[in-house]
Amino acid sequence: MRELSKSANNWLQPQLLGQAAGFDALVPYWLGAIAIDLLPFLDPAMAVRIPYMLLLALTLLATWYAVYYLARSPQAQPVAFAFGGEAKPVDYARAIADGGVLALIASLGLAQFSHETTPALAQLGFTALTFYAMASSPYRKATQITGPVVALVIGLAGLALSGAPTLALLLGVGGALVEWAPARPNSSSKSGSAGDLQQARHWQLLIVGITLAVGLLSTQLDLWRWRIELPGANDTSLLPDLKSLGRLLLWFTWPAWPLAMWTLWRWRRQLSSRHVALPLWFAAVTVISAVSTTASDRSLLLSLPPLAALAAFALPTLKRSVASLIDWFTLLFFTTCAIAIWVIWIAMQTGVPRQPAANVAKLAPGFEPSFSLVAFVIAAAATLAWGWLVRWRTGANPAAIWKSLVLPAGGATLCWLLLMTLWMPLLDYARSLGPLSRQVASLVDKKSCVEIYAVGSAHAAAFQYHGGLELRQATPLASCPYLVVDVIGQSTLASAVNLPDWAFKATVQKPTDKTETMLVYKRVSLVAAPALRNP
Repeated sequence: MRELSKSANNWLQPQLLGQAAGFDALVPYWLGAIAIDLLPFLDPAMAVRIPYMLLLALTLLATWYAVYYLARSPQAQPVAFAFGGEAKPVDYARAIADGGVLALIASLGLAQFSHETTPALAQLGFTALTFYAMASSPYRKATQITGPVVALVIGLAGLALSGAPTLALLLGVGGALVEWAPARPNSSSKSGSAGDLQQARHWQLLIVGITLAVGLLSTQLDLWRWRIELPGANDTSLLPDLKSLGRLLLWFTWPAWPLAMWTLWRWRRQLSSRHVALPLWFAAVTVISAVSTTASDRSLLLSLPPLAALAAFALPTLKRSVASLIDWFTLLFFTTCAIAIWVIWIAMQTGVPRQPAANVAKLAPGFEPSFSLVAFVIAAAATLAWGWLVRWRTGANPAAIWKSLVLPAGGATLCWLLLMTLWMPLLDYARSLGPLSRQVASLVDKKSCVEIYAVGSAHAAAFQYHGGLELRQATPLASCPYLVVDVIGQSTLASAVNLPDWAFKATVQKPTDKTETMLVYKRVSLVAAPALRNP
């Protein structure tokens, strides 16, 4: 993103160190580069997070409106009481929409990727935007170039430009099929039915047209990639792959998936109803994508908005015993997680209890804990808020339809906040490339340039940002006094550089992942240069 912000000539083909980086996603890097340019007073690492925060907010907002419009469908409304007194359609739809957003927030998978600046979060935002556009189509005219129409264009085009053109195509096809036999909200008269049918046909043509345009755009920009890799491929056993996918699906979409399954069961005779068919199609496409590609967790992230929508429609039919079971399980699970996070943090700060402190030292060698008063205050406030929320839920309160999802959403938010405050230094040390980059930087002269070979784009960007190194691609004619090589490229190093020019200096490994290894070489004179030694 920093490289992109410095040049306006390669936005359709992002480059790193003057070479095409091979990124399939464009929009996520555009957003980061634009943020760096517009917010020069912020650190680039912080500036690029701003658009991704907005994408997360867009996801929540679009999901709320999508569920709201789906809940306004005639088939989704509750049966009217004989003597009146039932909820008004708009009030009922708002309550269901609140439940949908709570189900999305409660999903454990959202907490894993919601803080990252990756194409996955951009795809999530554009998927939710497309979901909203198609869900609201019965209440907006296709000829009005506002609201859902704009959302549909941005959603499908954004998906394609974020590395998921096939997904955009499939979602567009599914949306057109759902519009084929719609249940329109205004069908009290023949003229109303005819008008609703005509509006549905307009939306059908619009969705097909936008989908075709997005497909042509993807072809023009060469965005199509073959990523299909079924379980059991590459000479691996099928059963372990299926077990791994099953475990991922169970925890990643919890607690939305059991509620979504209950919705499908209760509405099994009306699966073609709009409020079931549309989220079911979105969920099916994204889940199948997760099963058939290597990036299963990131593909599964896109299933959370439609699964949350399906989960919301289970709330009116939940028995009190099931709601109580959800509450007790959530209370025990998230309270235990919060206690564990606090205990391990105290162990990191004080060394007591000894065993958690020893485990941290073993898993993250070289990590030095630090204390932040701001992070501590935020974590303490979140913990107190969790106690208040539990007291509110167990007290005598109005029977809101979404009450069963308050504790799951609150507990997920609590643990996410605790991890992002108390454990942030540890997680940053364990997951980022900062420690590796700083080790490499300590072995070279920062005033000199460094050549790299077989180093991925993520590592190269980390060397530039965390290590402050000036990088160049390795060439047979050495131009820098140092050379950094990824261990996977050691066997082909002789084809890229003149071996007598270099002498091995050190091996650098990521502290928490020994598979990430870099080899550092130093340039020697041609006369006195010894043979290149293996580490």
